[in-house]
Amino acid sequence: MEDPERKPAIAAGFRGGRYISAEASARGEWMPDGAKQPGFDAYATSKQAILASAMVFARETPRLHFNAIEPGSIQRPVSGGGDTGTLMRLLQKFVIPLLVPLVISFMKILSIPKRSAKVITGIMTDGSGQTGVYYDERGNPMRGSALVRDPKF
Repeated sequence: MEDPERKPAIAAGFRGGRYISAEASARGEWMPDGAKQPGFDAYATSKQAILASAMVFARETPRLHFNAIEPGSIQRPVSGGGDTGTLMRLLQKFVIPLLVPLVISFMKILSIPKRSAKVITGIMTDGSGQTGVYYDERGNPMRGSALVRDPKF
């Protein structure tokens, strides 16, 4: 969600990381023309900072391996507690679990914890020695935003 050019980010309403400075971020201030949804700029900027940090660590400490992973949108079980009506509890228990795998197969950005764990484990146990790689939700190398790729950032 840190890359304003990435289609899933655009579709969800993100405008990418909006970093100004650490001080501005602590005050909740972001670059102008951000997302309309509350919290989206903070979320995207935090992802941008994590990714940029991993890339800096990879460049500055070549004897260690630093990579980043975009796990995708993780589909978690919907809770059925509280004041959820009977119909909704039945849908959550019997219908929604059947639909999640179907939806995930068509929407490549979506994932489930088990699939994400498999991708992350594969990357962490890879013996190739690669460092400074940003992986997508399927475990394929991808590029971060232009700002993250800029060593000056």
